[in-house]
Amino acid sequence: MTEHPCAAPSGKPPSYSRVTLSRIMTAVDVNLYGTVHGGVLMKFIDDVAGAAAARHSGGTAVTAAIDEIVFSEAVRVGDLVHAYAQVNWTGQTSMEVGVRVMAERWDSAEEAPVRVATAYLVFVGVEVGGAPRAVRPVLPETPEDEQRWREAEIRRAHRLARRRAIQAHRAG
Repeated sequence: MTEHPCAAPSGKPPSYSRVTLSRIMTAVDVNLYGTVHGGVLMKFIDDVAGAAAARHSGGTAVTAAIDEIVFSEAVRVGDLVHAYAQVNWTGQTSMEVGVRVMAERWDSAEEAPVRVATAYLVFVGVEVGGAPRAVRPVLPETPEDEQRWREAEIRRAHRLARRRAIQAHRAG
């Protein structure tokens, strides 16, 4: 999506956008291998990221890109899964949302939750008619927030460079 310069609302810290969603995985969520289907987790990730983007931007925000989803552990039926999201970076109309997914194993509830996935998604604030709209800047509060901002800029640069390279290849 193209960024459109216009006046953005006043900024908010990443903590303002933080959202947590939790759910117990059931037999409906299972793939042929007996673990939770990756697509179920992808939708869960998109849902929590969308909530964080809407909260931060103060209105409707739509998924524009998924930079990365890494599944690190299988999720099983009965696991209590928590998805944590926050806005890491903002442009004029777009924002990156980071998501961390943790699972509490149903059969070992006293053990620490296990990280099962991480993801980075790009959302664009949109008006009622669907046109991009300015989003408020995110104002990093902590060194960790600053690091997330810098890493988001690296992911954005890679995403845009990849897009330009593919367009140049198709044109040539």
